[in-house]
Formats: sequence, structure tokens, C-alpha cells
Amino acid sequence: MTVTVYCASSAQIDQSYFEATRHLAQHIVQANITVLFGGGAEGLMGELANVIVSKDGSIRGIMPRFMKNIEWAHPKVTDFIFTETMAERKELLFTDTDAIIALPGGTGTLEELLEVITMKRLGKFLKPIIILNTNNYYDPLKEMLQRCVDQKFMHPKHLKMWTFVDTPQEVIPTILATPDWEENALSYATLKQTDL
Repeated sequence: MTVTVYCASSAQIDQSYFEATRHLAQHIVQANITVLFGGGAEGLMGELANVIVSKDGSIRGIMPRFMKNIEWAHPKVTDFIFTETMAERKELLFTDTDAIIALPGGTGTLEELLEVITMKRLGKFLKPIIILNTNNYYDPLKEMLQRCVDQKFMHPKHLKMWTFVDTPQEVIPTILATPDWEENALSYATLKQTDL
């Protein structure tokens, strides 16, 4: 199995986020799962890679060349793909993966997460999306996504496109318990007048 992990590059965040990331990385290695990630050396990206590399796990970084050129690439990750653009990087992160895991992060993480949710809504990505809600970080996002449905910007079915979990140990069992999304998702991607 291969999973993609979206997460922060900031090193200034609370230690509880690093602890949750370490626990998740340990579960991933124990389950013999390969990780795709943004390739960074700092923040939660760096912590994820540090644990996986130290335990001889499998991890691949995907990073635009301009980031490599300013030494953002994790020095202990030996498997790297360097892209020309951010768009190419994001596409590779969700093209050949069995699940998306979103850890807390800033605008980059939010952008990646919302893009893959959009792709799933359009039937272009069918795999599980698991959002690790450490310290209730993603509660406002959960509320906003529910609001999208309540205000009829999305179909109620769309609430099943992702799963929020509170602890790292829930992530892998939730992936395994989540079926692939419906291939006909495009047929209800937009609420029509007849749906009201």
C-alpha cells in the first residue's frame, strides 16, 4: 500500500502535532506502507521522514526544483522526484496512491486537501481521504464543509468523501475500512434544480 501525507513545513507549531506525527509514522512503518510526501526537511514533513527513515521504512519525496535549490529537500530521503511546477507536484502526490492522509498544516496543506476533495467530487480521485484532527485543529474545516452541504453548495453524499479521525492509531484502520468512491461521482457533482 502507498499513502500520501499532506502536512506542515512549519517548525514553530505546538509539540503535540509533532508527537501525533511520530505516532502515525510508526504505525505506517509497522504496516509496511510506503509514503509519498512533499519532501521537506522541516516541520511535520521533516518529522514524518525522520521517523520513517530511522525505522527503515519506505518514503518518497515529491518537490519542485526551485524548493530543492534553496535546500528544502530532506537530506536523509534518498527517493525523490523533482518537478518543474507546484501543479505537477500536487498531481503526482495523488495520482498513484491508495489514500490521502491530511495532518494539520497551513495554506499549502489546505490547498492540497481541498484540491483532492474537489477531484474526488468530480470522480477523478476515488480513494479514501483521512483527516487527522489533532487538537481539534480541523474543527472549523469540518464545520465549513458541513455548511457547504447545509447551504446546498454540495450534495449530502459529499460528506462521505472524507473521514475525520482524532488519533494517529485510527488512521490506517479507517483507510482499510473505507471503500473506494463511486466512479459515477460526476453525475451528482453539482446540485441541479431537480435535486432541490
